Amino acid sequence: MTFTLYDDARLGLARDSLTGLSVGDALGAQYFVPGRPAAPTGDGTAGLPDPVWEWTDDSEMAFSVFRMLASRGAIDRDELAMSFAERCEPYRGYGPGAVTILRLIGSGTPWPIAASTAFDGEGSCGNGAAMRVAPLGAYFADSAPHAAAQAIAASEVTHAHPEGIAGAVAVAVAASLAAKGRLSGHRAAPREFIEVVAGALDAAGQVRRGLERALTLLGRPPGEAAYELGNGSAATAQDTVPFTIWLAATFLDDYPAAIRACVAAGGDMDTTAAIVGGIVAAHTGVGTAGGVPERWVAAREPLPSWVG
Repeated sequence: MTFTLYDDARLGLARDSLTGLSVGDALGAQYFVPGRPAAPTGDGTAGLPDPVWEWTDDSEMAFSVFRMLASRGAIDRDELAMSFAERCEPYRGYGPGAVTILRLIGSGTPWPIAASTAFDGEGSCGNGAAMRVAPLGAYFADSAPHAAAQAIAASEVTHAHPEGIAGAVAVAVAASLAAKGRLSGHRAAPREFIEVVAGALDAAGQVRRGLERALTLLGRPPGEAAYELGNGSAATAQDTVPFTIWLAATFLDDYPAAIRACVAAGGDMDTTAAIVGGIVAAHTGVGTAGGVPERWVAAREPLPSWVG
């Protein structure tokens, strides 16, 4: 199916994805607090922490991606790198490696040098590029290859390692596919969804191999899938992205269930919920049946005014 997607429609899809990402991030972060229940229960109206739910670095970096799409319609790597550096508030939960890279960029080091010198010259394979890119994928709902190319541009300013970039490509393609399904009325079957995402990646990569493993776990309980694929505890793309794509494929039309599964799986809950939330909300929207609950949006910390 081919269709013409105008700028306001693109931005609307990206905004819904950003809402799903930031709500998932903010809610997931609450469960790091000792004494919280294991996960929101039922339809998502019970077992919730009291507001306000503060978002983390996952959302803060996604805001810069969204803002660039709104103003330019594409990624300018130099401008995006500087936005990341200038907007960085370390207390939001940035990892030490990310703070180092962003401080180098902010002090005038070109981003290719800052990104490539991380981790003894190997570059970061962390999940940071994947956590911020779902709105970009939703924006390019009409072209998964274009979403993948723009995801590479958006990720390589901080992640020079191929696996870190592959994680971002996987999430962007998943969000593009999810948003396209919303427009066409076609909800991709879980196997089809994962196969399309895996097909966008290098066959020799670890993220790709994780997605191939995810195909064998369809229909299994989320806890089992997390055990086999990883729940983000290692904070790498390899340990995070296959499970989040499995969750998005499984719960594509049920945002509360998807976020509950992220929280119940433990690990890097704010990041898994941000990734899954951004993908699923691109398909469900906000305030709809199965979409991001309005009550959850109201409980989330307000977004900065500069996001638009």
